[in-house]
Amino acid sequence: MADADPVRLTIRLNAADNVITARAELLPGTEIPGEGLTVAQPIPSGHKVATRAIAAGEPIRKYDQIIGFATDAIAVGEHVHVHNVEMHDFERDYAFGVDARPTAYFNDSELATFQGFRRDSGRIGTRNYIGVLTSVNCSATAAKYIAEAITPEVLAKYPNVDGVVALTHSTGCGMAGDGEGYANLQRVLWGMARHPNFAGVLMVGLGCEVNQIDFLLEAYGIKRGEGFQTMNIQDAGGLRKTVEWGSGIIRDMLPEANKAERGPCPASELTLALQCGGSDAYSGITANPALGEAANLLVRHGGTAVLAETPEIYGAEHLLTRRAVSREVGEKLIERIKWWEDYTARNGGEMNNNPSPGNKRGGLTTILEKSLGAAAKGGTTNLTGVYKYGEPVTAKGFTFMDSPGYDPASITGQVASGSNIVTFTTGRGSVYGCKPAPSLKLATNSTMYRKMSDDMDINCGAVIDEGISVEEMGKRIFDRLLEVASGSKTKSEEQGMGDNEFIPWQIGAVM
Repeated sequence: MADADPVRLTIRLNAADNVITARAELLPGTEIPGEGLTVAQPIPSGHKVATRAIAAGEPIRKYDQIIGFATDAIAVGEHVHVHNVEMHDFERDYAFGVDARPTAYFNDSELATFQGFRRDSGRIGTRNYIGVLTSVNCSATAAKYIAEAITPEVLAKYPNVDGVVALTHSTGCGMAGDGEGYANLQRVLWGMARHPNFAGVLMVGLGCEVNQIDFLLEAYGIKRGEGFQTMNIQDAGGLRKTVEWGSGIIRDMLPEANKAERGPCPASELTLALQCGGSDAYSGITANPALGEAANLLVRHGGTAVLAETPEIYGAEHLLTRRAVSREVGEKLIERIKWWEDYTARNGGEMNNNPSPGNKRGGLTTILEKSLGAAAKGGTTNLTGVYKYGEPVTAKGFTFMDSPGYDPASITGQVASGSNIVTFTTGRGSVYGCKPAPSLKLATNSTMYRKMSDDMDINCGAVIDEGISVEEMGKRIFDRLLEVASGSKTKSEEQGMGDNEFIPWQIGAVM
């Protein structure tokens, strides 16, 4: 656990670490109380300082884990970052299930509730939208025009409806009609078509695309009905007629959608997407472990938390496999890791192309360091399931869904998998919104929180600046989750964000 004394200049995460993290910019000659060292070089805020001499080739340790290897000898008090640290592979012990423990569930009298929408399917929504989905990019403009035809004046007559949102994307044709990319897109569209935050859905196609609507319905057993309808531009007779016909379908859906009313629902019906973006060195110290505590609470209430971004748990996957409820679950995660190693290699990339430039400016040196902080979002409960991108998450508890580290694509998959609420930690600053699921922003540091207060929901920087415990901050996050699930708007919702962030993960050749 981090030393959160508000007056200290640095943060030590573990007694075995050979680096500490600067809480503010440190100038040469600065003495670090409690560490017995003097800073030898300028150290930016969030960056690492060597606490002892580190030989070339020796591991750099943070969180009592290896985050990289010194490329040169590093003296006490020197800056430790990309100029003198490299990443290479090393043996990790996956030790499947050795740290799995029985979950301490709350008693019935202690179980939390929220005000949600009960659907006929038995699933619970946190929002009440009508969606216009596209099978192909060729129908994107038609879908947007259909949604825009339902003006604020029309929606004002239906106060229980949160809005009409067009979920458009850039693929659906010029692709193989089978394989990983096609399966990803179909799982996402199917997941959105049945998402509990939608009271009704209209799917719009062109007519001649590879991703045929009828193929999707047949593959996933989706039935047309009043709450799910389809159409295509070619059958309708062009764009104008499609918009007229489609907007009429939506108008017919509105009265039924408006009948939905919020009612008491157990927190066990929440599926929480755990996400981070624009990370910095504080992410793994404040917001991510605090979100992990909130995830622990949700799991103890019988709910589900979904971690994702496979490239951003790379190097920390052994900490998750140790918590797997079975060897089978742990091996599913390792299979996904190996798939990514092969995927990046055959596309001329490498797993350490992440952290991004912004992450590095924030003090993150290697993907190993970033992953150890990112994995903290998953808390400490057992890993109960591992899923492909957009695959329905059926297990309760802490789970993992395979995805890229690109936030919009990753969250699109999590929501398609069933997440009805999203949490997003950020240190550099992110303004992400996610219709139909509300998205809460958790700031990792107080400086950015104050600068971007219009976009941040919770300041987890208080863990360092005010000495608030990670556990208390996790409780604050959990309580706010219940409020948002009950209808309270997030900062991104207040600003109307979330119409343009639907991005299914594309794999394969564009032909």
